[in-house]
Amino acid sequence: MTRNETDWAALILDSHLRLLGRPLADLALEGQALLDWLRDDAPFCVLAHDASEDPCFVYANAATLRCFGFARDEFLGMPSRLSAEAPRREEREALLADVRRQGFSTGYRGLRIGKQGQRFWIEDVTVWNLIENGERVGQAATYRRITPAQL
Repeated sequence: MTRNETDWAALILDSHLRLLGRPLADLALEGQALLDWLRDDAPFCVLAHDASEDPCFVYANAATLRCFGFARDEFLGMPSRLSAEAPRREEREALLADVRRQGFSTGYRGLRIGKQGQRFWIEDVTVWNLIENGERVGQAATYRRITPAQL
């Protein structure tokens, strides 16, 4: 199935609620207004990748794009493994394997690299599976804290 940005956002919100038992955003918004808010105005990062062999980003809200320094069309479609430096990729892969087994994980901290080579920590990250019709079709993550890396 081909999904557009709105489809991915709805799946992100639905899967978060089902797996973690609470909404990603506790707002009075619903429908398209909630999806627009998540994409444009949410004060926290939300991103997702598909379930392909080499997962690629399929969703990134405005906060995520600012964090990584990419335009939407540059970020979407990029292999998600490229958001972590090579020495840290094993740690990241271990986290993703854990999420595949449990459905979600909380409290992750990882080093990431932006478009201009800037390094930063994403902290208190929650990662969860995106489930549609009982099948895992991707994974999403959210985080609110970013700290510049002092390397």
